[in-house]
Amino acid sequence: MINNFDELIQEKVLVDFYANWCGPCKMLSPILEKLEEVKVLKVNVDENPELARKYGVMSIPCLILFDKGKELKRNVGFIPENKLKEFVK
Repeated sequence: MINNFDELIQEKVLVDFYANWCGPCKMLSPILEKLEEVKVLKVNVDENPELARKYGVMSIPCLILFDKGKELKRNVGFIPENKLKEFVK
């Protein structure tokens, strides 16, 4: 459970809603680790189902870009590195 989630999304942050059993999530993980443009927060949907529900995450991987506590945009499914860099700009 991430108790300070609302506090963490006050800055510009990319939230990765994922699960350990998800193949596309595993493919996306090394790309996210290399991402330098924005801070990445990983949220395991199996361990944090209330957060997934609160933000309407129905499919994973689901990337949501937050700033000042507001959702700026989201992407559902795998996204290649070049598209991810465009997404976070």
